[in-house]
Amino acid sequence: MTVFEPLPLPKLKKLPRSMPEEGAITIILQEGVPIFRASRSVQERIQTLLDKASAHNLTVVENEELDRYQEVDDYLSHLNRLIRNSLLARATKVNF
Repeated sequence: MTVFEPLPLPKLKKLPRSMPEEGAITIILQEGVPIFRASRSVQERIQTLLDKASAHNLTVVENEELDRYQEVDDYLSHLNRLIRNSLLARATKVNF
């Protein structure tokens, strides 16, 4: 029998300054599983920073901001995997 052992959640160093305190994260359902995502406004800011980065026009502050957003994205991805894996493990356990 496989036992699901969740990995500890990483700690974020800090949030991006431009990240709004409210409305920064949305929750959608995919096949009944809650998925956490950056809101549309946050995604637009990230895209702006990525466009500037590809044109080599990021300031040091903007580069740090983009790094913070990458950490948030990694964190949300990790959290989403934990939730999905936990629900899959529970469903597998129930089916046996």
